[in-house]
Amino acid sequence: MITITPLEELGRAEHGWLSARFHFSFAEYHNPRRMGFGPLRVWNDDLIRAGGGFPMHPHRDMEIITYIRTGAIAHEDDQGNRGITHAGDVQVMSAGTGVHHSEFSHGDEDTTLFQIWVEPDRKGYAPRWETRKFPAAGRQARLTPLASGRRHPRDEGHGNALMIHQDAALYCATLNAGQMASHALEEGRRAYLVPARGTILVNGQEAPARAGVEIEAESRVKIEALEDAEVVLLDLP
Repeated sequence: MITITPLEELGRAEHGWLSARFHFSFAEYHNPRRMGFGPLRVWNDDLIRAGGGFPMHPHRDMEIITYIRTGAIAHEDDQGNRGITHAGDVQVMSAGTGVHHSEFSHGDEDTTLFQIWVEPDRKGYAPRWETRKFPAAGRQARLTPLASGRRHPRDEGHGNALMIHQDAALYCATLNAGQMASHALEEGRRAYLVPARGTILVNGQEAPARAGVEIEAESRVKIEALEDAEVVLLDLP
């Protein structure tokens, strides 16, 4: 079963320095029909104006994955971590027992990103933060794992992915118009997919750019690009 929610039907917030779209209930946006998807709790589609950002604030017991679409984000936290993550790359923060951090758009360019919150498999992990570069060449017409807590022997290539504390995996692929990629879903698992850019077909159903695609009770996800596209997929229990 595939359920597609277009960008225009997502929650939203406008704060001048921030333009946000919420795939699930978040902050002042509350939709009882969209409270999460399995352990996926948050998928925010943010545009942060140059120089804007989030000052120090707390998190606890959440795996927070940030996928940078354009621009760059500067991170700092009370664990002594500092770093800049650029377009196409990924950072992961395990909030664990508690962390305060800030995130600001870095440089003169606006930053666009997906921020994805996944509930961990248990509470009380030690806080941690990592960022990693993922060369674009490795994702052409191929779903490449970016962050993963999967340990299944079929999950090849996950050793280079950033670690998360959940039996889930985040993938990305770039597709030229007409190209295809596919992903097998084990029985009982689901996926959440977002085309970061470009219109695609998901098992024959059209999904426009930045729509949210819920996938359940499907053994395989077949993705076809109707135009040049970039897709992000989260495989979930």
